[in-house]
Amino acid sequence: MVIGSGGREHALSWKLSQSSKVDTVFTAPGNGGTKNNVSIDVDDLDGLADFAQKNNCFTVVGPEAPLAAGIVDKFKEKNLKIFGPSKDAAQLESSKIWAKNFMKRNNIPTARFEIFDDAQKAQDYVKGLDYDVVVKADGLAAGKGVIVCNGYDDAISAIQTILTEKTFGDAGNRIIIEERIDGIEASYIALSDGNIAIPMASSQDHKRIFDDDKGPNTGGMGAYSPTPIIDKDLAKKIQEKIINKTIESMKKEGITFKGFLYAGIMLKDNEPYVLEYNVRMGDPECQPITMRMDFDLYDYFVASANGELSSMPEISWKDQYSVCVVLASEGYPESYPKNEEIVGFDSIPSNAFVFHAGTKQTDGKILSNGGRVLGVTALGDTLESAISNAYAASEKISWPHKFCRKDIGKKGMAYL
Repeated sequence: MVIGSGGREHALSWKLSQSSKVDTVFTAPGNGGTKNNVSIDVDDLDGLADFAQKNNCFTVVGPEAPLAAGIVDKFKEKNLKIFGPSKDAAQLESSKIWAKNFMKRNNIPTARFEIFDDAQKAQDYVKGLDYDVVVKADGLAAGKGVIVCNGYDDAISAIQTILTEKTFGDAGNRIIIEERIDGIEASYIALSDGNIAIPMASSQDHKRIFDDDKGPNTGGMGAYSPTPIIDKDLAKKIQEKIINKTIESMKKEGITFKGFLYAGIMLKDNEPYVLEYNVRMGDPECQPITMRMDFDLYDYFVASANGELSSMPEISWKDQYSVCVVLASEGYPESYPKNEEIVGFDSIPSNAFVFHAGTKQTDGKILSNGGRVLGVTALGDTLESAISNAYAASEKISWPHKFCRKDIGKKGMAYL
């Protein structure tokens, strides 16, 4: 059973269904593209546990909210097999303040920061700074609780948005104000069993809504893998200084981290800094990464849950690039229309696959049902051809308020 309803969960379900050891993949609650959907919400932990027990499921948790709520602990209490981090381990994502303090304690490279719960004190603090800042809500905000500021006025506005206006609700009861590190952003994701961490393929997300990284942050408008920005030397540095150190430091503090550890990295002068942690596969990074997997993902999930990754063979990847273009509803990340019929699925070429996210199936029709609607993902022998293939496939699909960025993957071209 894969828990969740986004593009990441469709990609995981799709990949797991290819394992010879898996009979059926259920998706709860799933979307218009997933099969064997189970109408149980991601926050109904008891309902999910009951279903897993009755159907003898190995469970894979996609999104962060049920992890933060302690789904893994609940399943383990009932002796149910599950892949993902415990509630304590999930604090790396569920509380940005906990994560920043953890990094500071353990000398994991990150931007300098201060923590506030009082808007006036926060405003007084930024007055005295001679550098730009990023203002972050402490809690989960669906990838949108981070405001990158240009100058003092932006910082004041961000503080008011989060602390005073409560735009992100209780997630913004406390904020972090951190130094803005300007560099190149990349995603580094590893699979851990609490003892070791195996790197996944490198990738790069495109967070802003518009081309050339303009406009507000979103959950992600597209991604590609691998990224030439992270070469072998840099990958080794990230693995040792950040990933391995995180797993070891968690263990030292009495927390066993099992699952996907995702470090959002900023590279400056060839040195990596952690912008944030996620405790699950990224979305949309998951889509191009799973397209390139040349191994049985189910085996590695079981090994992670059992603490046995060191006994597994080395993972292998298709020697191709993969690009995911997110097709969104116009208006996202603010308000957007829903229930529009989507057509063109039957003309997608064989080098591409359409992962559903904000969709539902009604009377045999696929309708839009969210901000990020589809992730059209394609392979190519070069990054250029993968980009071309993904956009060619994207053109086949239409609905009245379809919107996408036109430059996904292009920032990687400069490094080839």
